[in-house]
Amino acid sequence: MITTVFITHCCRSVRRLTWWLDRPLLLAGLLLMLALPASAEPTDISVMQVERADKGLVLSAQVRFELPAVVEDALLKGIPMVFVAEATVLKDRWYWYDKEVAQATRYMRLSYQPLTRRWRLQVSSTPITAGGLTLGQNFDAREEALAALQRISGWKIAADAEIDPGAVHRVVLRFALDVSQLPRPFQIGVVGQPEWSISATEAARVPPEGAR
Repeated sequence: MITTVFITHCCRSVRRLTWWLDRPLLLAGLLLMLALPASAEPTDISVMQVERADKGLVLSAQVRFELPAVVEDALLKGIPMVFVAEATVLKDRWYWYDKEVAQATRYMRLSYQPLTRRWRLQVSSTPITAGGLTLGQNFDAREEALAALQRISGWKIAADAEIDPGAVHRVVLRFALDVSQLPRPFQIGVVGQPEWSISATEAARVPPEGAR
C-alpha cells in the first residue's frame, strides 16, 4: 500500500512538470515576474495650469503619488527627503528650435521629527541646507504634509519682461525626488532601485495675449 501511494503521487508530479515544460513561454513569464522587484507607484501631474499675470507667468499644479514604503521608512527614521520642481519656459519659433526664455526651480524638503511626531515641509527657490533659515510649515499628520507637498499654487515662473505678449509659449514642468540630497550611504543603496523613483513631467501651452 505504501509503495502504491508513492508511485501515484510521483506520477502526478511528473505529469504536472511535463505540463509546465510543454509551455515554455508561460513558464518563462512567471519566472520573470517572480524575479522582478516590486515597482514604485506611478507619479502623475494630474493638473497643470499656466496663466499670464500682470507680472509674468504663474503656474499651478497638482502632483499625485504615494510614498514608497522604503521612502516613508527613511522619513520615519529622521532622514529628510528633498523634492524638486523645475519649470522651463520655451518660446515657440516656427523657423528654428524653441527658445528657452525663463526657468524657475522650487525645492521642497519634507522631514519627520520623531521626538515631536510632527511633519515639516520647507519650500525655497534655492537649495535647502541643514541649519539654513527657511520658512516652513508643520503638520500633525503625514497626509496633510504630503498634500501640501503635492500642491503647487501661484508659483511665478517667469517675469513679464521675459515673455513675448504676441508669441506662443510652452511650459515644461518636471517634478522629482532628488536622491542626490540623501546621505552618502543611502545614495549608494538607491541607485537603480525603482522604489526610489518618484518623477513626472508635464507640459502646457500658453497662447498669446488676447487669444482664446
